[in-house]
Amino acid sequence: MFSKRLMDVPESGTVAIANIVSQLKQEGVNIISFSMGEPDFDTPDNIKEACVRSLRDGFTHYTPSMGIPELRKAIAEKTTRENKIACTSKNVLVTPTKHALFMIALAYLDPGDEVLLPDPAWVSYEAVIRLAGAKPVYVPTKFEDNFCMSVDKVASAITERTKMLIINSPSNPTGSVMPKDTLKGIADICIEKNIRVLSDEIYEHIIYEGEHVSIGSFDGMFDRTLTISGLSKTYAMTGWRLGWLIASEKDIAAVNKLQTHSITCCTSFTQPAAIEALRGTQEPKIKMVEEFKKRRDLALDLLNDIKGVECNRPEGAFYLFPKYDYKVLSDDLAMYLMKDAHVAVTPGRSFGPAGEGFFRLSYAASEENLTEGIGRIKKSLSKL
Repeated sequence: MFSKRLMDVPESGTVAIANIVSQLKQEGVNIISFSMGEPDFDTPDNIKEACVRSLRDGFTHYTPSMGIPELRKAIAEKTTRENKIACTSKNVLVTPTKHALFMIALAYLDPGDEVLLPDPAWVSYEAVIRLAGAKPVYVPTKFEDNFCMSVDKVASAITERTKMLIINSPSNPTGSVMPKDTLKGIADICIEKNIRVLSDEIYEHIIYEGEHVSIGSFDGMFDRTLTISGLSKTYAMTGWRLGWLIASEKDIAAVNKLQTHSITCCTSFTQPAAIEALRGTQEPKIKMVEEFKKRRDLALDLLNDIKGVECNRPEGAFYLFPKYDYKVLSDDLAMYLMKDAHVAVTPGRSFGPAGEGFFRLSYAASEENLTEGIGRIKKSLSKL
């Protein structure tokens, strides 16, 4: 019999769609997939070569659980310089970004605690909250406000049981970027109400307009903020599973206690490559973001040309979250498009209650596939 905690965890809609796509492709179906949150670029050569060198040098054994010192130093330098969070290597834990979410939930949440998160939001947030026995409390956002949480909505959602607030900017699934003044207002509330913040900044470099601001950089927020980021999206390194947590020394020690009992440490030979990613040339990253912006604009024009579909202009990440005016649930719409158009998108409901009536489309795909795939969507929706 499965545990209750497992039965309470929602399935990942993104992975479920990806599994169907994989099966259909094996059967010879010409599927165009816009479902996975993964850059379609290769990891830059300088990063791969650094990894190869570390393998050839025999760097294949355990490292310190918190990561090799030089990588932690490089992450701290980057965080201080770019995120304006004054920290040292003592404030860095090298860990897979998604693993950090699970460890944070286990380290800080007890049964009955409430965690605020934007609606819609990445489904894994709800999963880790429920695994810890806590309760997810969705803070609704609006299409008209570009899906940004408001200070008032956050304040009204707080109860005596509120333990933590999750922020994700730029956002998965909406691509929204939270304005500085909104983040400051939320920070002030968290200080007043003694609420801890988990800030997921994995898309921090994939931004087209506005600026990325880390909530942990505001006065009084460092000791109550757990900032996670990593290499997956910025450097097309999703398979490397390498990221980090920035927090106070006390928080780092607490979370590292769980790391020593789980993965022990990150993969050794990837860590020198991570140093190269952070300190080496940034030209491939810059070119990738420029290409994503072109694709965003192309996909936006194509989607907004479909009758019954409307999409706003996201400022970051590589997702569009269009709403549709058809009398069908988002799960059913996604399956319809899969079968009729041979195009994979992710149902909006997979990202929370407010996602119903929307679908997520990743434009981490070629311009050719975007044009062909969205054309297929347009043709299929015209039949409804």
